[in-house]
Amino acid sequence: MTSIEQNAVQGSCGDEFASLRTAFDEQLAAGEELGASIAVVQGGELVVDLWGGHVDEARTAPWQRDTIVNVFSITKTMTALSALLLVDRGQIDLDAPVATYWPEFGRNGKEHITPRQLLSHTSGVSGWEKPIELEDIYDGPAAAARLAAQEPWWEPGTASGYYVLNYGHLIGELIRRVDGRSLGTFFAEEIAGPLDADFHIGTPASEFGRIAPLVPPPALDIDWSLMGEDSILVKSVTSPILDYARTSDTAWRQAEIGAANGHGNARSIARIQSIVAGGGRRDGRQWLSNRTIDEIFAVQSDGVDLAILTPLKFGTGYGLPHADTVPMLPDRRICWWAGIGGSFVVNDLDRDLTFAYAMNRMAPGLIGSDRATAYLAATFGER
Repeated sequence: MTSIEQNAVQGSCGDEFASLRTAFDEQLAAGEELGASIAVVQGGELVVDLWGGHVDEARTAPWQRDTIVNVFSITKTMTALSALLLVDRGQIDLDAPVATYWPEFGRNGKEHITPRQLLSHTSGVSGWEKPIELEDIYDGPAAAARLAAQEPWWEPGTASGYYVLNYGHLIGELIRRVDGRSLGTFFAEEIAGPLDADFHIGTPASEFGRIAPLVPPPALDIDWSLMGEDSILVKSVTSPILDYARTSDTAWRQAEIGAANGHGNARSIARIQSIVAGGGRRDGRQWLSNRTIDEIFAVQSDGVDLAILTPLKFGTGYGLPHADTVPMLPDRRICWWAGIGGSFVVNDLDRDLTFAYAMNRMAPGLIGSDRATAYLAATFGER
């Protein structure tokens, strides 16, 4: 394990991952990366724990070991893991109607939608009917009730349509109906707390001083009306529109938005998700059985996603390797997901390895970035 004490990169890195450390240092030195953290947990051990750069565009404040950041859709993996705990305990049947647990959901064509379909983005409920504003989704139960009243936008189970902002409202409400606790509370008490992992779904004000503000990518010049207001893409992405400037608002940070407002760093992401990489076992505890782990890899959809028009393969709660979308990931027992702007997490069960990356300068595009690709190639290339 090599210790690093430089202006750009700090932390520690196992010799096996020296190329990952080099890639990170190069991105920071070139100015491509503003501030970020990278971690790898293998066999339950934190073998890479790197951070560097700055939390502000003026580069006056260094990224610290305990800096956290909004990682957007990486939050979905925490939400999925929370639900899978209840599946493993026999409290949620993946193939029973959601209405078994949440009766109000079972109407308007949603009577037979299952928890598995919620977890795999195949339910047909990929956003809210308009009108809806971003602040309307901060009240979780109220926003979930709106989803329960809707009709699905396509035939459930026939294709994926990515839930940009409502993943946690659907699955979080399912968890609340089964367990009684909100998603953020359940996650904190059942997962983050026991693992001593610094990740929050609903971040308390006491932690705000450690948050690195996001630097949004260049604005996209899109005329949504030209795509058709009733298209699944437009409805999913604009109902409501995610305003990056609002992510520094207290209301956004403190809400429990299990699709998009989780705050953490690479260390905490890797620590938590290593439960999956370890086949459900971590720290001497069997968190998930082999049967539940196998459910993650049961393919639910494989094709162009209706909401983001990207080729995706979904298992239950996670993306699976896809040569067109994530060519840097080997096609083996791997599950992954990414946050818009570039954050990334990968669980490699064949190596009992979890890779995580979190940053504050967002890249354009929906999945990954050139920076993330460099780090993934260094971690998974020829291994």
